[in-house]
Amino acid sequence: MTPLYVAADIHGHRSELRESLHEAGLVDRTGHWSGGGARLWLLGDYVDRGPDGIGVINDIQRLAVAATAAGGHVGTLLGNHEAQLLAAHRFGTMPVAGWDEPGGFRGGWARFGGRETDLHQLTPQHVEWMTQLPAVTVVDGFLLVHSDTARYLELGSSMTTVNAAVTTALGSSDPAAWLDFCGRLSDRGAFRDAEQANPDDPVSLMLRTLGGSVLVHGHSTLTKHFGVAPQDVTVALRYADDRVIAIDGGVYEGGRILLTRLR
Repeated sequence: MTPLYVAADIHGHRSELRESLHEAGLVDRTGHWSGGGARLWLLGDYVDRGPDGIGVINDIQRLAVAATAAGGHVGTLLGNHEAQLLAAHRFGTMPVAGWDEPGGFRGGWARFGGRETDLHQLTPQHVEWMTQLPAVTVVDGFLLVHSDTARYLELGSSMTTVNAAVTTALGSSDPAAWLDFCGRLSDRGAFRDAEQANPDDPVSLMLRTLGGSVLVHGHSTLTKHFGVAPQDVTVALRYADDRVIAIDGGVYEGGRILLTRLR
């Protein structure tokens, strides 16, 4: 079986991403794909909070082409920060009914770490790429998602229907629909107290509905949300009776990008 790697929440940290990929042998010193047939999945949040989110997207797109040519694969999922950036781009500062946020989507995006440089560098091609990103996938028995929430299940009852609903949401011109969607994708913490003995706990529901036997997520940093000191962030965290793996190493909080080999 070919190697399978995952990482999440790059947040504009291009050099840190390149370093972690180089340490794993997936890119050479110049950042070009050297992983052969290896598979790499990135679980969202490429932009905001760091120096060059659009540069991260450009790097990912280039690596995806090179990996495919070498017999490998680079896959990407949608994170809540991509959705928030798209909302800021689409709606700007217009007021949003039912949301008391100064500056509308643009104000909310900035408050949650949005960088003006990302917004200014956004091209129609970047927008098209982000609006086509899936939200969930299953690879080798691992259910890969961005957020540690079961609210994906509000969008559909299968991986196909969830991803179709996400594409529809990202194509909507209704601010209220965008607000609802961004809220779903920003939810967190659903799996912390899940117990395998309960067949209807959030982890069991996600795995039974969408597939896979182990759920892998980013979104909630090990540093802030799981209480791991930044200097101690070295490996992904398994929890919920070993059925969930958290891989957001909190690079923007002084941690690191946790490139994690699953297979």
